[in-house]
Amino acid sequence: MASLRLATLGMMVLFGSCRAGATVFTLVNKCSYTVWPGTLSGSGSSVLGEGGFTLAPGQSVPLTASSGWSGRFWGRTDCSFDASGKGSCITGDCGNVLNCAQAGGAPPVSLAEFTLGDKDFYDVSLVDGYNVPLSIAAVGGTGDCRTAGCVSDLRTSCPAELSVTSNGQVIACKSACAAFSTPEYCCTGDHGSPQTCSPSKYSQVFKSACPTAYSYAYDDATSTFTCSNADYTITFCPSS
Repeated sequence: MASLRLATLGMMVLFGSCRAGATVFTLVNKCSYTVWPGTLSGSGSSVLGEGGFTLAPGQSVPLTASSGWSGRFWGRTDCSFDASGKGSCITGDCGNVLNCAQAGGAPPVSLAEFTLGDKDFYDVSLVDGYNVPLSIAAVGGTGDCRTAGCVSDLRTSCPAELSVTSNGQVIACKSACAAFSTPEYCCTGDHGSPQTCSPSKYSQVFKSACPTAYSYAYDDATSTFTCSNADYTITFCPSS
């Protein structure tokens, strides 16, 4: 489903030409544990933060994107890397390296997605599942500029059949597509359009807990937000 969401974001840039000037993304870790953010840039966009880095509790890191940038951010958890940057993460891993090198996070993973232009489009997506509470807040700017995200800890309400566990603890929540691989959950085949792919009982669990996050592939109406001439704060564990 990651490819579907990136394709959707790529189309958004057609709604407006790129604005002049840079946008600052500030990644903030309010979790009680270390998060290793990963970054993935769209085609032709510059890599931010060398693709991935360590973010300790209470730490923040600003990243500057040029006009027209598109891509995504996510948090990796329970990682271990050696001095050369090789290692692995329990959730959100991107090919066993610290610097993700244009590799996306392995589902299940919470995503912050952007396409910048005269009007920026942004969302928090649970289409690839959930691993960390995540929010996007616009700083300045004009327009709708609402906060998007999933503040709730879905690990506590994840259906058993979607749960990913480690040492007896739920560490992430799969999407129904990842768990069952059927067209009605993946919005593919005969269910490959907004008219034929409806919310499922599983996506409704996600939507109920996180009403301003994407719960399935065609959840655009209540999950995509816009703002112009803003910077953005991306917070892991925003309620902590």
